[in-house]
Amino acid sequence: MNAPASEDPAQAAKRLADKKESELNHHIAGLFVIFAGIFILAESRLAKRWPVVRYAWPMCFLAAGLFLLVYSDTEIWPFGPQTPWYAITHNAEDLQHKIFSIILLALGYVEFQRTRGRLKSTWAAWFFPVVGAAGAILLLFHVHSGDMQAPNAMESMEHIQNQHRWFAATGLGIALTNGIAGLTKAPQKCQQFFRTAWPALLIILGVLLTRYTE
Repeated sequence: MNAPASEDPAQAAKRLADKKESELNHHIAGLFVIFAGIFILAESRLAKRWPVVRYAWPMCFLAAGLFLLVYSDTEIWPFGPQTPWYAITHNAEDLQHKIFSIILLALGYVEFQRTRGRLKSTWAAWFFPVVGAAGAILLLFHVHSGDMQAPNAMESMEHIQNQHRWFAATGLGIALTNGIAGLTKAPQKCQQFFRTAWPALLIILGVLLTRYTE
C-alpha cells in the first residue's frame, strides 16, 4: 500500500482553524441553552422578585439563534467573500446551519410572545414541541463537510456523527417532555414532573454542546 500523502501546511492550518471555529460555535450555543434551562427551573422563585426573569429563557434562544445566524460560517459576508445566497445554495452545511439558527429564533420569538400574553392560540402552545422535534430530526441528517484526505478523517467524521445523534436524541426528549408538560388534562404530578424534566434536558443538551469536539 502507498503511504498517504503528507498534508499541505496551508490545508492543515485551514482545517485547524475551521475545527476551532466549529467547536467554539457549538460551545457558545451550548452555554445559551444551559442558561435557558437554568432560568426555566429557577423562574418560579426568581420571577416573584424580578418578573422580567420570565423573559430570560426565550431571550437565550433568540441570542443563540442570532449568534449562529451571523457567526456559524465565517466564509459568508460580512466576515468572508461569499454572499449568503451563494452559500446556502451551494453548500448544504451552510444551509442547515442557517435553518438551525432560524429554528432557534422562531422558538425564542414565539415563546417570548407567549410570555407577554400576545400568543394564546393552540398552535402557539404546540409550536415548541413540534418545531423542536423537527429540528432534532434534522440533526440526524446534518451534513458536516470535511477534508477526507486529512489524517483520521473517517474516525473524525464518525465521532462528529455520534455527537449529533446524542444532540438529536436529547432534542427529541426535550420536545416530547415539553409537549406533555403543556397538556392541561394530564395529572398534576405528571405535569410537574415533565415541567422539570424538559428544562433539565435542556441543560443536558447544553452540556453536550459545550463538550463538542471534532
